[in-house]
Amino acid sequence: MALEKEEAKVVIVDNLTKKLKTKSKFYLKDFYAFFPGEKPRAVKNIVNALVKDEVLEYWSSGSTTMIGLKGMGKQANAEGEGEE
Repeated sequence: MALEKEEAKVVIVDNLTKKLKTKSKFYLKDFYAFFPGEKPRAVKNIVNALVKDEVLEYWSSGSTTMIGLKGMGKQANAEGEGEE
C-alpha cells in the first residue's frame, strides 16, 4: 500500500484534532497507529512534511521529543515566558 501524501496529511490532522480534548502532544510511534501496515519511515516522512508546512510542531522536554498541532497545548501559552 502506497501512502498518498495529501490524504495522509488529512488523516493525521483529523485524528489529532479529535484527540485534542485529552492530549495535545504525541510520540512519533503514536502516528504509526493511524496507518496500520505502513512502514514507519513513510509515516515519519509525512509527519516531517507537516512540520515543514507548519501544521505540526516538535516539542522537546530535553529528554524526549513529541509532536503536536502547532500552537496547541499547555506549552503554547508558556512559550516566551521570562523573555524581557
